[in-house]
Amino acid sequence: MKPSKDQLYDALGELIYAVAFSDGEIQQSEIDKLESVLAQHEWSAAVRWSFDYENSKHQSVEDAYQKALETCKNYGPTEEYASLFTILDEVAEASNGIDANEAALIARFKNELREHFLNLDL
Repeated sequence: MKPSKDQLYDALGELIYAVAFSDGEIQQSEIDKLESVLAQHEWSAAVRWSFDYENSKHQSVEDAYQKALETCKNYGPTEEYASLFTILDEVAEASNGIDANEAALIARFKNELREHFLNLDL
């Protein structure tokens, strides 16, 4: 069964959390940037709730990443991914630039999601 929009927004928050935490801590500058970029989207409250929930539970980067990836794969292609990729880059950049862990996680997500969708077309 395809996940709901709310489940997709939860996944986006989980992934943003995973990227922000991939360097070992979430900096205030990343939270500030997240708030400012999410303000431009109607789904901001749902994504922010998910981000805050994962942060309060100190979810591991890998667990949050895997949950987000599976939900996005099951949801299928959507226009929200373009915004998500921009948000990921902006949040990661907010704290002294994108570090190697953040860049690797973002690239991994894009590649795994792209590969999944390409294989659906076979």
